[in-house]
Amino acid sequence: MKVSFIVPVYNEVCHVVEVVNRLKALPLRKEIVVVDDGSHDGTTELLKQFKNDPEIVIHLSQLNFGKGTAIRVGLKYATGDIIAIQDGDLEYDARDYLRIVEMFSDPKISVVYGSRFAGKIHAPMMWRYWFGNMLLRFLANLLFRANITDEATAYKAFRREVINSIPLSCKRFEFCPEVTAKLRKRGYVIHEVPISYDPRGLAEGKKIRAKDGWIAIWTLVRLRFVSN
Repeated sequence: MKVSFIVPVYNEVCHVVEVVNRLKALPLRKEIVVVDDGSHDGTTELLKQFKNDPEIVIHLSQLNFGKGTAIRVGLKYATGDIIAIQDGDLEYDARDYLRIVEMFSDPKISVVYGSRFAGKIHAPMMWRYWFGNMLLRFLANLLFRANITDEATAYKAFRREVINSIPLSCKRFEFCPEVTAKLRKRGYVIHEVPISYDPRGLAEGKKIRAKDGWIAIWTLVRLRFVSN
């Protein structure tokens, strides 16, 4: 199987090269689709060093539209059998994707999430992020019978035909609740694999804010009662 890693990045000058190199080191048949979402901190210039790498596709946006938009752009480039999402920072360990991808050797499995709460968190998560994660997990399980431990995980992987069948409209961080809700409404079972997690705070560049949490909650509630 070929894996397409979609990497949305925005102002990740301190991390983006390491993220790409860690993905390149994985012993997988792969392509790395980096979508620079209008960075202005030097990220764009750093990415140019990969322009001749046959494993890497780079899309440069002039404006910042949001993570959800960047993922939707990346999907247009992805050609792999498996589509995997990788954030542009180092909160997650790329090596955990080996176990996630291995799950797809079972042809009955179409969706796999990496669960931080079933794995090892290397540093305390800020209480408001922990609470937000617990609330989103509760709502996903209550409203969609998702039976998952980590709805907001950034490590999500799909068979390409599955994710391409989902009509996404997300712009920012509501990608996670939107894709979870729409997958479950179509009857897909979400499998989980334990992963490690090293959370960063706002000072280290974390971009999600309280309003994004409220939008995620509203996305789950809204999609429970609309047909799409």
